[in-house]
Amino acid sequence: MQPIKLILSDIDGTIMPRGRDHVSERTRLAFHAALDAGIVAGVASGRAVTQIPPFFSGDAACCATCITTNGLAIYHDGERIAYGMPSRAALERLMDVLGDVPRAGLVAFEGSQPYLCCGERADMAPVVYDYAQVAIESAGLPDFEIQKANVFVDGDMAQTVALCAQLNDAFEELDFDVPMRGFLNIMPAGWNKGSAVRRLCEHLGISTEEVAVFGDAGNDLAMFEVVGHPVAVAGATPEAAAAARWHIGRCEDDAVAQAIEALAAGSWPFSA
Repeated sequence: MQPIKLILSDIDGTIMPRGRDHVSERTRLAFHAALDAGIVAGVASGRAVTQIPPFFSGDAACCATCITTNGLAIYHDGERIAYGMPSRAALERLMDVLGDVPRAGLVAFEGSQPYLCCGERADMAPVVYDYAQVAIESAGLPDFEIQKANVFVDGDMAQTVALCAQLNDAFEELDFDVPMRGFLNIMPAGWNKGSAVRRLCEHLGISTEEVAVFGDAGNDLAMFEVVGHPVAVAGATPEAAAAARWHIGRCEDDAVAQAIEALAAGSWPFSA
């Protein structure tokens, strides 16, 4: 078994329980244990880069290496090494399509500030309540560079997956995936967490076989496919659980922190 040289973890539902606004102190310290052991450690998230440090109580060392915006920005030691954006023309066409989808809309971000570009706040609230409370309503796309944008739909998981498939069929220049019920990530075609892991490994000069990634949802599948050690937490979606090589306990029980602690100590925490 090759030693692990890079650890990346999804945030929501993997190291931070749903409804929480920060990871546990044990998780924060586990990241430091990995760094102290010479293992590159960070996060791979659909969140924007400005949203992530507060989840670690402002401890920037835990996310100095990170994949953000679902693979559209990659950082190592605080330096941005790759950056992608969906085109404005594609996003404008997307809003036209979403106008015909009941209870759906588009939210775009400037840093941590969401803008409601189309759709209704009342339909966004059951999906991402916090965003709905603070979103600024915008008549069309806001006049700033948009890297992070998401589709929302007030529907169940089956409806969310169906909408994702519909949009992937309709847009050659965009890719969509599902991190949770009612919410879709938007990426330029070919950009995702998996392609970002490859880029980061090339930058670090390591093999993807020397990487362990932790996740729980559909937007983690792309990175599960490219690394040697994809790990699903208990409660992961069926697709993520099936794609994982290893399986551990619950996010709520700091299962990822326990695994990272073991890797940092030179032991192997995975068996099934």
